[in-house]
Amino acid sequence: MIKLFVGLGNPGPDYEATRHNAGFWWIDALAREWKLQLNVEKGYWGLMARATVGGQPVWLLEPLTFMNASGKSVAALARFFKIAPSEILVAHDELDIAPGQVKLKLGGSHAGHNGLRDIHAQLGSADYWRLRLGIGHPGVKSEVIHWVLKKPSPDHRIAIEQCIDRSLKAVPAMLAGDMEKATMLVHTDKPPRPKPPRPAEV
Repeated sequence: MIKLFVGLGNPGPDYEATRHNAGFWWIDALAREWKLQLNVEKGYWGLMARATVGGQPVWLLEPLTFMNASGKSVAALARFFKIAPSEILVAHDELDIAPGQVKLKLGGSHAGHNGLRDIHAQLGSADYWRLRLGIGHPGVKSEVIHWVLKKPSPDHRIAIEQCIDRSLKAVPAMLAGDMEKATMLVHTDKPPRPKPPRPAEV
């Protein structure tokens, strides 16, 4: 089962609405659903909340270390509570997926994502779960840094928020340890089709 849900982002109001903070948005949405308050935990360099689900402790974490040092926070909490990499889910922004789409996977490379890169290094393992929230790609590699640190368009923000809401439906399966079902729920829950334009009045 997933015992630690992590969302990646950068702290502070300047970054709050930027694409790179999609992981924070996901944790915020889960905390709202569970009616939890995230509080600063200096020992884990992050915002943290703890819940008990089915008699098991579950943690929510948003590292406040800035993206490039996310692993410092994740590894500190995981080591203290003896949480294995396979019991960790990291929600993060994903350039290679369109806004409004989301994918769940276990392990694999960090694909240049600096938050994942540091988690790999600090955990000493790539075998944790990733919830990849699509933010789209600017189309030019040199523009990526500017792209992730800018706010998405209103349409893209709505699409990302909708995919966050849909992916939360897989959380009960994650908590039950049924990652096959969780993956199926995440991957088969397609975004709603846009409504066709209304015919013009004659």
